[in-house]
Amino acid sequence: MEPSAREPLVRRTSSSYRTFPESAGKRLDEEYLRSLHNKRLYLAVFAAVLGNFSFGFALVYPSPVIPALEAHPSPALRLDQHTASWFGSVFTLGAAAGGLSTMLLNDRLGRKLSIMFSALPSAVGYALMAGAQGIGMLLLGRVLTGYAGGITSASIPVYISEISHPGVRGMLGACPQIMAVLGSLVLYALGKYLGLVLDWRWLAVAGEVPVLTMIVLLCFMPNSPRFLLSQGKDDEALGSLRWLRGTDTDYAREYEQIKDSVRKQSQRVSCAEIKDPFLYKPILIAVGMRFLQQLSGVTCVLVYLQSIFKKTSVILKPEYDAALVGLVRLFSVAIAAVSMDKAGRKILLFVSAGVMLVSNLTMGLYIHFVPASQNGTIANKTLESSANLPAEPTNYITLIPLLATMFFIMGYAMGWGPITWLLMSEILPLKARGVASGLCVVVSWLTAFTLTQFFLRVVEAFGLEVPFLFFAVICAGNILFTGCCVPETKGRSLEQIEAFFRTGRRSFMR
Repeated sequence: MEPSAREPLVRRTSSSYRTFPESAGKRLDEEYLRSLHNKRLYLAVFAAVLGNFSFGFALVYPSPVIPALEAHPSPALRLDQHTASWFGSVFTLGAAAGGLSTMLLNDRLGRKLSIMFSALPSAVGYALMAGAQGIGMLLLGRVLTGYAGGITSASIPVYISEISHPGVRGMLGACPQIMAVLGSLVLYALGKYLGLVLDWRWLAVAGEVPVLTMIVLLCFMPNSPRFLLSQGKDDEALGSLRWLRGTDTDYAREYEQIKDSVRKQSQRVSCAEIKDPFLYKPILIAVGMRFLQQLSGVTCVLVYLQSIFKKTSVILKPEYDAALVGLVRLFSVAIAAVSMDKAGRKILLFVSAGVMLVSNLTMGLYIHFVPASQNGTIANKTLESSANLPAEPTNYITLIPLLATMFFIMGYAMGWGPITWLLMSEILPLKARGVASGLCVVVSWLTAFTLTQFFLRVVEAFGLEVPFLFFAVICAGNILFTGCCVPETKGRSLEQIEAFFRTGRRSFMR
């Protein structure tokens, strides 16, 4: 059939998926957004993202602890290269398992209760590490905190996207990354003062605080209106939206739009529906972004940050370097949060990937060409027993690894860190959002596990420059993927984004 012949049908069919009419709707949108008071919305988001704070804290827990445990006087707790590798990477296996669980929990319990459920394994995991009498308890604690992190990383972005409105969804969508970065930074700061041989246990005790605070605050927060509507709880959904938007706003109109969108979708995804581009295209984009994000090497860099700095012997002590990188990461995510709803998602992804590409390339070439006597990499052949190898910088050229790492983290935090999580929650269709977000987390953390598990082995066999050059190649692929596959979602309601994938017409994204 000719395009001209089917155009009227497409227009008639797709118009029902538009959130508002073209001109009047846009004006009403702007008036509605100006009328909103977001204090309660911000409170709900803060309560949820405390889970990300705990996640960021737990993710980089090995960074100051591995050096301390490598020098531990007790053989039962002393780490060698093999056990240190598992201590760093097993967290990601737990996170992958948490992502698998979320495929069920998100649609059965709901987004809020899934986040609350994560507090149990997180609290138990921290307790095990705080009271560890052997490596087995340490590894089990890492698995449990990773499991909790997998649940929160799949549930929190979806919860935030579903309770937010388009005017602030980009900013609030960056909050999980901001809190994860803040959690990592607090860990680095505490590690500097508490991470001495025995006192590393207090780092695990400190990790309990945000977990307990999160579960108390979430008891008073509403569930997602979209989830409640999908469960047939219309009155509760209306009350949730009224609480989030305020009684003096036109929340009823937004409620009807959400309800109309939910009504058009069945509760479960059938095998036949998976073939529909409306479902598989956004899922493939979201999964692809999570895969490429981890392949860029960020988890390896964060987990082994102090060991990498000790091997490249930069001017400052490794723990100071780690804290400095954490500050840069926090500052960069804050920039992304402010600019995401103004500049757009795609431009930040392009800039982010470009900065990471240059940074990884610089790091790899520096390690390859600068003599070991100047960069202190001990021939770049091992990161083993880094606690026993003194860092003695002899040249200001050793600032290059620090600057390259800072720019890498800055680039990641400005785009491929927060935006991949935000886009995952934005583009996934409601009927598949719970399952697909869990799938994204599984793919993400299985990739992270593979990289963190083999990172030390590759360094020992081929040198420290090889992983960084590989990460640079991946970042070049990230640029191509962004240009070819990623849609711009700035300022669009979730219903408009679904309409775009359902019809393929870009007019719905304008």
